[in-house]
Amino acid sequence: MTITDGPAGDRPRRTSPAVAFGGASVALWFCCPFWMLVWILVLPLGLTGIVRGVIEYRAASRQGTSRAQPRTGLALSTVGTVAAVAYMIFVFTHPDLPLQD
Repeated sequence: MTITDGPAGDRPRRTSPAVAFGGASVALWFCCPFWMLVWILVLPLGLTGIVRGVIEYRAASRQGTSRAQPRTGLALSTVGTVAAVAYMIFVFTHPDLPLQD
């Protein structure tokens, strides 16, 4: 038995880096209860996912391929980044939190 790529000879697509970065940024918010430490990791992950998503979206539109994965990566990265920025603003506007003592 021989394994084929598919009926049209297409190879299965891998997950784009934008989806990986965006998924990691959102997953850290849901899986780790230590938000004071998590936002420091999520912010760069989310920003990287946004940049990669824009690059992949432009490349997909030029090549005429599907833009579903870049859009998903952009959405996940935006959610993770907005959550990190919102928590960062919350922490810095509340001086009574133990993090700033």
